[in-house]
Amino acid sequence: MNFPAELKYTKDHEWIKIEDNDAYIGITEFAQRELGDIVYIDITAIGKEIEKDAVFGTVEAVKTVSDLFMPVTATITKLNPLLDKQPELVNTDPYGDGWMVKVTLKNTDVDGLLSAEDYKSLIGV
Repeated sequence: MNFPAELKYTKDHEWIKIEDNDAYIGITEFAQRELGDIVYIDITAIGKEIEKDAVFGTVEAVKTVSDLFMPVTATITKLNPLLDKQPELVNTDPYGDGWMVKVTLKNTDVDGLLSAEDYKSLIGV
């Protein structure tokens, strides 16, 4: 499995890539493997500020639905337009074309987020 060192991770299996005051968020390779084939992403909070650890959407796989949790307090500014027609990108490229949302951070405080090494320890890799 792949765990890019430049990303931060959550205990709920989201990743975040921070670029200045903005960030991209998706689910980890581990999470997408656990879910199986992803068929639908439901995020309706565009333009809304979402508190850290609050649900900002759901990801639907063939046999289950899982909540998506915001890793930091932020406003969702963009949804990944590719996922409407190709939700399977989350399975094939979770850290690239499979990102889910772009956000503007309320602050750049990343306390509580995990490094790649810490995340690997959490999932037992």
